[in-house]
Amino acid sequence: MVKNEKTPSRRGPTFAREARQYRLGFAPVAGCDEAGRGPWAGPVVAAAVILDPARVPKGLDDSKMLDPEERDVLFEKITATAEVSICVAPPSRIDRDNILRASLWALARAVNSLPRRPRYVFVDGRDGLPLDCEVKAVIGGDGIVASIAAASIVAKVTRDRLMQNLGLAHPGYGFEQHKGYGTDGHAKALEKLGPCVHHRRSFAPIIAAYDAVAAETFTPES
Repeated sequence: MVKNEKTPSRRGPTFAREARQYRLGFAPVAGCDEAGRGPWAGPVVAAAVILDPARVPKGLDDSKMLDPEERDVLFEKITATAEVSICVAPPSRIDRDNILRASLWALARAVNSLPRRPRYVFVDGRDGLPLDCEVKAVIGGDGIVASIAAASIVAKVTRDRLMQNLGLAHPGYGFEQHKGYGTDGHAKALEKLGPCVHHRRSFAPIIAAYDAVAAETFTPES
């Protein structure tokens, strides 16, 4: 069963919701989130985290509210104290299933890959997950629920590092800078270089880029 919860006024993530489920006998409790739904290139990365109630890192927040240095520090604290699982949905799955289904697949797989099977899962957003446990979707959950915030940090840091590596492997696109998002620099690189294997072929800007390449290489019969 999936329930939805609307976002209250922002006070930052707390462990209160997880603590309540522990008191009700649901143990362990996990949170999950993903990074990379919007970019033109690269994978969607999902993370699931079971925080240790006795060692919840201080400073957890929505990854978008933190600068890269803060995320890196918290990433190390989370992975040192919590149970963490990561799943990557590559561009090929995104193109085959669509971005929403690929994201939900990665989230569910991340939860199912945790060292212990959770009995209660908080997921960021409005969509539930096909899991054999209680699932609660929390809109804006990465700014409300500590375990979701932790998962958002793990997913964001992992994806950023993957995109930095893609930048080294495919120079000229600027992946290490824009992380695959649709910036002006990315658009100019597509015009110059055309798409690479890590671009999402089902996304409109990439479809247009492939069409442009095809038009340039087509030679009409004389």
